[in-house]
Amino acid sequence: MHHKTNKSVAGLSAALIFGVSLTGSALMPGLAGVAHADDAPPPQTDDFIIPRNSENIARLGGELTPMGSIAAGNEDGTIPAWTGGITRDMWPAGFEPGDRHPDPFADDEIQFTITGQNFRDYADRLTAGQIAAFERYPDTFFMNVYPTRRSTSFSDRILEMTARNAETGRLVAGGEGVADVAEGFPFPMPQNAYELIWNHKMKYKGTGGIRFWNQAVPTARGSYQLIRLREEFLGLYYIEGNTIEDTNNILLYFFQEVETPARLAGNILLVHESLNQIAQPRQAWIYNPGQRRVRRAPNVAYDNPGTASDGLRTNDMTDMFNGAMDRFNWEIVDKREIIVPFNSYKAHSGDLSPDDLIMPGHLNPEHLRYELHRVYVVEATLREGTRHINPRRTMYVEADSYQIVAIDHYDQRGNLWRKSEAHTINFYEIPTVWATLEASLDLQSGRFIVNGLDNDDPVASFQQNLSPSNYTPQALRVRGRR
Repeated sequence: MHHKTNKSVAGLSAALIFGVSLTGSALMPGLAGVAHADDAPPPQTDDFIIPRNSENIARLGGELTPMGSIAAGNEDGTIPAWTGGITRDMWPAGFEPGDRHPDPFADDEIQFTITGQNFRDYADRLTAGQIAAFERYPDTFFMNVYPTRRSTSFSDRILEMTARNAETGRLVAGGEGVADVAEGFPFPMPQNAYELIWNHKMKYKGTGGIRFWNQAVPTARGSYQLIRLREEFLGLYYIEGNTIEDTNNILLYFFQEVETPARLAGNILLVHESLNQIAQPRQAWIYNPGQRRVRRAPNVAYDNPGTASDGLRTNDMTDMFNGAMDRFNWEIVDKREIIVPFNSYKAHSGDLSPDDLIMPGHLNPEHLRYELHRVYVVEATLREGTRHINPRRTMYVEADSYQIVAIDHYDQRGNLWRKSEAHTINFYEIPTVWATLEASLDLQSGRFIVNGLDNDDPVASFQQNLSPSNYTPQALRVRGRR
């Protein structure tokens, strides 16, 4: 697919519930970072921002990874150089696409363990939320730190399109939309926080996906009931060769059905996420099995409670962050080396069950893996005249994958409230890096919520042959009554 300057693509939010988002505007050809629409947020000029100009674009795939991060390791060798991530020759023996992913780093040994007794020695490499977790659970919370593996990889096609996007991609509508991009990351070498968060939201997730994104909301004592959620998503942004006309202005179709428990079973959500929300706003419908009817869904977004979450997760916490950015001011405040969850194949394993992963207060740290990675630190602070239960969030975006791997959430009094982490793997047959588990710990109530507990279910698949005809209100009515 070749870029055409008279086409515009606005970004997506591949999440459980979608926020109000994106708009398009008149297009402006030329290099991003050189020419900007009048209403686009300006680039930052901090030392850790790599200017996106012709000289640096030429460095993609060399001194810079094809995604736009620094390819070299750090000075002391604790972060190695990026050498291509997980490639086909690194697949564990016997693995076939469709299998649950064996750990390609199963022989790695724990380098050290951070505990409630020694965490202050590592405070400069921890998030505020991690430090608070050690203080809240000094006897049970710990972090096993493994060798850093820069495992991020994407297909040649995605990397090729990312390089093209580097020359054409731009923000519109005050950062609420993206134009002149296709298939790949819209902004290698992000120039500001808006571009960085768009990279997270528009990361490749396959053209047709099916997964179980099962949820548990344990009590403070650790008892829980598994909420089994089956999801389908058809991402039109990623279909090779698509033009805007081919998508009919639909970026993503999203279908979610609750399978258990019985009191929630049969509830269905259908979302059409638009490419250009000026031309057609996002549309959503729900099917309620008790009423046996399809009706329009209210515009749930922002800090409205997430599905069956006991108030422990807001809608815009799904996929770590999704939806509109317009209630916050956004700034990249730092780029640091932080110990974050990564290569979480042990937690992904089919040899475990949800019972193995859940314990009182937090996930069982015995099954989690942490590594030292370069991350962008983003501050999102509430804009004057808007509201949100979290007026401040600190987001940690892993530099190779653009995955948000951790968030600190603050309350109205400015106190740290919640700690969220995405435990990611490289789904290496696709390939893409995405969460296998997302967990948010409420530091005030002592409870947590976790999604992605699919250890007893078929592994997520991202290359299903799905059809838009299955995602109409009429099809929803038929599927709901089966």
